[in-house]
Amino acid sequence: VRLQRETKRLSELVSQIINLSRLQSAAPNIAHEPVSLVDVVEDAISNCRESAEDRRVQIIVGDLQDVTIAGDKWELTDAVTNLVQNAINYSDQGARVAVSITEKHDNGDDVVDVKVSDNGIGISKEDQERIFERFYRVDYGRSRSTGGTGLGLSIVRHIVMAHGGTITVWSNLGQGSTFTLRFPVPSDLKGEGTVQ
Repeated sequence: VRLQRETKRLSELVSQIINLSRLQSAAPNIAHEPVSLVDVVEDAISNCRESAEDRRVQIIVGDLQDVTIAGDKWELTDAVTNLVQNAINYSDQGARVAVSITEKHDNGDDVVDVKVSDNGIGISKEDQERIFERFYRVDYGRSRSTGGTGLGLSIVRHIVMAHGGTITVWSNLGQGSTFTLRFPVPSDLKGEGTVQ
């Protein structure tokens, strides 16, 4: 059993290194098609539901404004799945993970925020400066027990950057964390989604 688990981890690590190398290249080869962020969030939650049930963590769906952006649905789903899975892994039993989508105006530009929040263990200020580095782990023991490779947040950051977006984190130890993915809303796609 242990050999199977380690083989799976190694396979995932190789896959993530290849994906990260591609995302870091000058032409990361991602699609630029209309993508509904509600579809992305719903798929990400579906990917994590079994894990949440196993750890007795409740996933709460907040306000989901159906905003369409230009991008690669599979890459975006991978990014949000990673954040939701991390929130589950770094929360104790009975915790809550909330996901929301909000369109807003920022300095005259239309943007959309996808937020993943938890009330888990939190991240220290020192760690917050390094969590997007490759192979960096906040809690090595917990990361190892949940099969983490230390590449997930680095991949998320590069997916977001490849979509012209930004990622930020707010966190306090013992109070949980909120990761915010912010993407531009192209003017030709405005109005494609409707508020749910």
